[in-house]
Amino acid sequence: MDDQDILTTLKILIIGESGVGKSSLLLRFTDDTFDPEQASTIGVDFKVKTITVEGNNKAKLAIWDTAGQERFRTLTPSYYRGAQGVILVYDVSSKQSFNKLDAWLNELETFATKHDLVKMLVGNKIDKERREVSKEEGLKFARKHRMLFIEASAKTKEGVQYAFEELVEKIIQTPGLWETDKQGLRLSESASEGSYSACGGYCVI
Repeated sequence: MDDQDILTTLKILIIGESGVGKSSLLLRFTDDTFDPEQASTIGVDFKVKTITVEGNNKAKLAIWDTAGQERFRTLTPSYYRGAQGVILVYDVSSKQSFNKLDAWLNELETFATKHDLVKMLVGNKIDKERREVSKEEGLKFARKHRMLFIEASAKTKEGVQYAFEELVEKIIQTPGLWETDKQGLRLSESASEGSYSACGGYCVI
């Protein structure tokens, strides 16, 4: 595929506690594979995938998968810098992973450089029989923090594609969150006239 067809390149992060299935979600989305013995991520994993959004626009996603363990958190600021979207993952069979979401959101608020970045909450592992977090609890948390929400299973594929595609569509629909200077692409007139410059692109509309 010709890079000329690419509307934009977006930086997407996947964050959450160790063991909630961040890497499994990423691999299911990018490679359509699932490894039940998936090892814990050390440092940062990184994948690129191009998807089609809103008709025939193509977006190249640079997806960063981070280690959930504390000892690998030294590169945190650079990891968050410039991200337009984040997928916050918990395990529906682990109340503890759900209870840690506030701490992850705090870290996101601290280090993210784009403060209108789009957030998607994903309750993973809905294939598990034993559940400790109800769908209602997940939805309530997402609404409270103005996040998109979906439950998913990297194992069965359910919800995975949808989670990434919804996140990207929302980013594309957010003026000022991503910009392109490629010729021939129609930016909205107000954007091309620089009307966002007064507030750095992050006005509350």
